[in-house]
Amino acid sequence: ALLRESNPPARAAAGRQHSLFIDGEGRLSSFGSAPPQVSGLLGHGEGVTQLNTLTRLPSTLGERAVSVSAGCVHSMALTAGGAVWSWGDDGFGQLGHGDEQRQWQPKKIEALAGQRVVAVSAGGLHNLALAADGAVWSWGFGRFGRLGHGDEQSQLLPKQIEALAGQRVVAVSAGSQHSLALTADGAVWSWGSGERSRLGHGDEENQLLPKKVEALAGRRVVAVSAGVAHSLALTTDGSVWSWGDGSYRRL
Repeated sequence: ALLRESNPPARAAAGRQHSLFIDGEGRLSSFGSAPPQVSGLLGHGEGVTQLNTLTRLPSTLGERAVSVSAGCVHSMALTAGGAVWSWGDDGFGQLGHGDEQRQWQPKKIEALAGQRVVAVSAGGLHNLALAADGAVWSWGFGRFGRLGHGDEQSQLLPKQIEALAGQRVVAVSAGSQHSLALTADGAVWSWGSGERSRLGHGDEENQLLPKKVEALAGRRVVAVSAGVAHSLALTTDGSVWSWGDGSYRRL
């Protein structure tokens, strides 16, 4: 019940230059534009760099898609059976296929085949996946510790965040250079780049491992969202909390 409450299916997602949608039958569509160097972003095959109207992807996932997430240069989809598919640019392993090869169309992440994933979040150059057992997996560009493994190593394949193994995580959100996790007790954890105070720890220190946001202690958070340089949290009483870069009045 907590997982359902904290992870409503994302039937639409907006990236930097493209958008993704799931129709009533669980089929994927996209539109937008993609620079030549990331021309697989739209998922319609090699050479398709711009779509001005919503267009169904030519490939199917073999089962109904239930959630999508649009990153900066890549995309992800989650199916009803808990499988994760990715496509787009793969310069830092963010597609999770064990290499750095671009994917023109959706390809299943086989490294997660043994997990029933219930939520995915695509960041700038990294990703987070939440499994039904509460385990959190991350992969892609590791700079600033955004993957939560205690180092800055990039990961070509999904790797479980061991530092969260003792927590009952119910939601995750990947930002541009940082990550957020929400646990069943309403606590928020953050890690990655601390620049511009986006982690909420009262400083600008990078965090290589997940660290609880103590400023929200005593508040029961039910949803979190990580942006480029700021973060948001929603509590049970309907209050919204923000922290990080205040430029352009984004807080």
